[in-house]
Amino acid sequence: MKTRLRTLLLPLAAGLACADASRDDSSSGSVELAALDAVFADHSALDGPGCAFAVSRDGQQVMSRAYGMADLEWHVPNTPETVFEPGSVSKQFTAAATILLALDGRIDLDDDIRAYFPEMPDYGEAVTVRMLIHHTSGLRDWGSVAAIQGWPRWSRVHSHKHALDIASRQRALNYEPGRYYSYTNTGYNLQAMLVERVTGQTFDEFSQERIFRPLGMTRTQWRDDFTEIVDERSVGYRHGEDGEWHMLMPFENVHGNGGLLTTVGDLLRFTHNLDTGEVGGPEFVRLMHEEGTLDSGWKTGYAGGLRVSEYKGVREVSHGGSTAGYRGFLTRFPDHGVAVSLMCNVAEANPGGLARQVAELYLADAMTEEPGVEATGVDVDPADVAAFAGGYRDTRTGQYLELTADGSSLLMSGGPGGPPLAAMSETGFASATGVSIAFEGPASAGERPAGILNMPAADGVRIEPVGAFEPTSADLADYVGAYHSEEAEVTYRFEVEDGRLVFRDRYGDGAALDPLYPDAFGREFGTIIFRRDATGRVTQASLSEGRVWDLRFERVQ
Repeated sequence: MKTRLRTLLLPLAAGLACADASRDDSSSGSVELAALDAVFADHSALDGPGCAFAVSRDGQQVMSRAYGMADLEWHVPNTPETVFEPGSVSKQFTAAATILLALDGRIDLDDDIRAYFPEMPDYGEAVTVRMLIHHTSGLRDWGSVAAIQGWPRWSRVHSHKHALDIASRQRALNYEPGRYYSYTNTGYNLQAMLVERVTGQTFDEFSQERIFRPLGMTRTQWRDDFTEIVDERSVGYRHGEDGEWHMLMPFENVHGNGGLLTTVGDLLRFTHNLDTGEVGGPEFVRLMHEEGTLDSGWKTGYAGGLRVSEYKGVREVSHGGSTAGYRGFLTRFPDHGVAVSLMCNVAEANPGGLARQVAELYLADAMTEEPGVEATGVDVDPADVAAFAGGYRDTRTGQYLELTADGSSLLMSGGPGGPPLAAMSETGFASATGVSIAFEGPASAGERPAGILNMPAADGVRIEPVGAFEPTSADLADYVGAYHSEEAEVTYRFEVEDGRLVFRDRYGDGAALDPLYPDAFGREFGTIIFRRDATGRVTQASLSEGRVWDLRFERVQ
């Protein structure tokens, strides 16, 4: 009977999988449905999850289309009206709410956040609301700290109360406020809570009143109660180790950082308002596009929950996101009036790649090929380039990155990674994506200089060369013991097994660590640096990963 029911449903699904699709016949040329469908060939199966997307020109939706299944148990297909979660695409809505509150005169973007969150520590320098928007606050990401505790996202029901508790327990910041950029969900959860504390409304009530209803976003809400029934919501999925599809749903109530429930059509309504200012006015539009500026004057490319950049020669304003088994991307090309919204209920999807492939079909005449590094570099002796190869330490975090030589270019693993860095001079290297390294001098056999690493979101990051580290059993014995973090409320143990240092978490689960440089070890979760007192005894361990820098553990055993 089950097989028969499936057989009956599949023809229906096949007819609905691309519901509400329309051919684009605008004056700049038509886009064939076959070309669009080819973009989603990997997400079109009737026995797997998929995606939905929509395209607008000058605020008018000209295309919407959907692929794959919204619910594999009931064999319900995705449609353009299916509700998804776009993950961190949600951040622009949170920034919008905060900015509207500032324009109302009820807060100031340059207020110290302790005016609204007295439970937060005094770090000696003000963390402002504007810094929360631009990820320049230095606040550690609460979700990363929760993972360090042993409770990663989706492993328990996290709430704003829990997120604030973790944030307020951090005795240190990643860096002095305003000095660097580091992406952190904490700043966006705090914004949602700030709106609630100032207005007395829930964040969803404020958003419905000031943003969603005025823009006609009738299918949009915040997931502030993960148990709530939501009409026409897709189920998030991932591929399991057994090769089968498994549900992966966000059972948590934190929102503002993510947690938006919406459709591709509603996303287009919002992004069009970032051109028109129908809600908020011209000053709202300006503040939403205002990029964060570091103390050095460097612009980070991150605005009000928006990344301001260029794609294939065309100015782009975008943001991507992932939540559990959902993926999303919302991109707008303001100089050409084109916007693409895309969401998927498959964890393996690449939403940015898919959305930009759609955009390329609509902006084929405007886009150019990305410049190749060969075209921007200069001829240098490959032997001189090879002399720079080796391990380096990010002096901000202690994290390790490695450079390898490839002809007249350098390849970076760790750090920002990305495409090759072509030689621009004897001591300078740069990639087409805005990453560059300026070394303090030429390298020679056994002598590598320090360098300054610049990235789109940060400048002036000093990297220093480090030597190879091959610890003996006696060396490893220095690190054995228990280490406790008050900030993460967890104790880690380090042991030696089979000649390797092994880390054990609160559950006793272990992982062998790779030696990076003296007193520093790494694993996929980050870098652990052991610190010694004046006598040379190891007394602390410091953990750094992408969103948490220098989290200290005191040796207790």
